[in-house]
Amino acid sequence: MATEEKQQTQDLAATPPLAESGRSRSRKWLVALAAFAIVAGVMLFGILTRVKARTALRAQTAEMAVPTVSVVHPQPSAPVQEIVLPANVQAITDSPVFARTTGYLKKWYVDIGAHVKKGQLLAVIETPEIDQQLRQARADLATAQANLKLAEVTANRFQDLLKSNSVSQQETDNAVASFAANRAIVNSNEANTQRLSDLKSFQKIYAPFDGIITARNTDIGALINSGSSGGPTTELFHIAYPRKLYVYVSVPQAYSQAAKPGLQTDLVLPEFPGRRFPGKLVRTANAIDPATRTLQVQIVVDNPDGTLLPGAYAEVHLKVPAETSTYTVPVNTLLFRFTGLHIATVQNGKMLIKTVEIGRDFGDRVEIVSGLEGNDSVILNPPDSTANGQAVRIGESLKAGTSP
Repeated sequence: MATEEKQQTQDLAATPPLAESGRSRSRKWLVALAAFAIVAGVMLFGILTRVKARTALRAQTAEMAVPTVSVVHPQPSAPVQEIVLPANVQAITDSPVFARTTGYLKKWYVDIGAHVKKGQLLAVIETPEIDQQLRQARADLATAQANLKLAEVTANRFQDLLKSNSVSQQETDNAVASFAANRAIVNSNEANTQRLSDLKSFQKIYAPFDGIITARNTDIGALINSGSSGGPTTELFHIAYPRKLYVYVSVPQAYSQAAKPGLQTDLVLPEFPGRRFPGKLVRTANAIDPATRTLQVQIVVDNPDGTLLPGAYAEVHLKVPAETSTYTVPVNTLLFRFTGLHIATVQNGKMLIKTVEIGRDFGDRVEIVSGLEGNDSVILNPPDSTANGQAVRIGESLKAGTSP
């Protein structure tokens, strides 16, 4: 009995070391599994981080590949356009004064700048040759009149004698014909005398209209040639009426249809800074000059106090109504290619190249007359490699009509 109890006690004493060994192995496996999980987690975290970084790099690279552009919106042109053109100012009446008779200037009565009235005496010419010819013509006329009177008496006498057959019909016809011939001679002499009288009356030079003497081209004793003998004529004076002025302007063909009579204009002269003189377009040539491709128009400007001087250079500001809607854009938006003139725009994040036609050039801006809409986003400084459909990103949107 005692032996069995001792044996059981020994068996019980041998059992705990085996259980303790099994628990130790389980702990080692748990530690190894935890270490593996940690290593796997670290490796997975590193792989995910690298994948994420690579994905971000691709996205950043793709984003950086999309060019960033600045855009501007077209500025609508004003409904009334003002074009500035060079012009020549002339008096509404401007005329040279020539002599109608040949002689020597005896005296002149007005000089440049003188205000004269119509019919005022300007100068007197001595005509000794005309005076002598007039005296001779009057003497020839008197002789012809005497011969006419004798021929008339003879013709009447022969006609009376013919009734009694005292003279022949032939003699009577000769007498009548002689009378007719002498009457023609008298008429000729009268006409010559009147011509010379008129030439003598041209000794006095009168003003043809109210105006101002703008030039005097002769002096006392100067030989005056009327040109009747074939020589060059002599301009004695030049007279102008400056109370109204004609302004002649050559309008480019592009604006010829808008330049209509009744158009209001302004005249600007360099000697009157900041001042404008109103005028009115009264007529056009109704034809384009083939040499200059311009339309000549005539503008009337009132000048009651004579402030403006005839012959001056001026600039005319024409207020031309715009017949079509146009836009202006900066010049650095244009693309010059062999296919023509283009502008690059942005639509839905992509480039769209449009063919345009320009009008006026304002220096830093140009007028677009066709090919552009008012809501277009126009790219500033587009590169030469710009192509349709290229993705872009708008980085800056400027106000209409401004440049960066």
